[in-house]
Amino acid sequence: MSELPLSPRMELLLKAALRVVAEQGLRGLTHRAVDREAGLPEGSCSAYLRTRKALVLALTQYVANSLAVDVEELAADLTACELGEAAAIEAVTSFFMGWLDERELLMARMELSLEAARDPELAAVLADFRRRLIGLVESILRARGKDQGAALAETLVASFDGVLLGASSRPAPQRRPFVRQSIEVLMGGLG
Repeated sequence: MSELPLSPRMELLLKAALRVVAEQGLRGLTHRAVDREAGLPEGSCSAYLRTRKALVLALTQYVANSLAVDVEELAADLTACELGEAAAIEAVTSFFMGWLDERELLMARMELSLEAARDPELAAVLADFRRRLIGLVESILRARGKDQGAALAETLVASFDGVLLGASSRPAPQRRPFVRQSIEVLMGGLG
């Protein structure tokens, strides 16, 4: 997965693509829609990303890298200090609430994950992200004295994905209680 710094123009285009996908889904993701959303002249997006496939792949890498940075920061926080279970649950709950507040990023991830089921190139990008995520969760578990292997980390990641999906479909006032309760159940089960 490419993690090279993006040019300011490419970052502008990918942020615009995020907004387009959040509002219109992947079907609405076109070069023209991105140009309009970015406030750029028609043809700007296609000058950087020649095909729709290139646009979707670049957006997938952008989303995966953005989410990976967030998870790496959480992992550093959780492993750097001895948090009790309640504090760890609060940290993870706040982390997920931050993702729920970043609606565009979360919606794009969900849309791209569904599309990846039909597209091997997207699946490869997201599989790399998922491997990184599982590795981070596994390292957090080890640091907390719960070295139970990659299978548990993979199950937790899948469960957390379900929590995010479930929370995103609830009205805003119900999200935090749902996330907190779900995280308590998941993390409490590790005790």
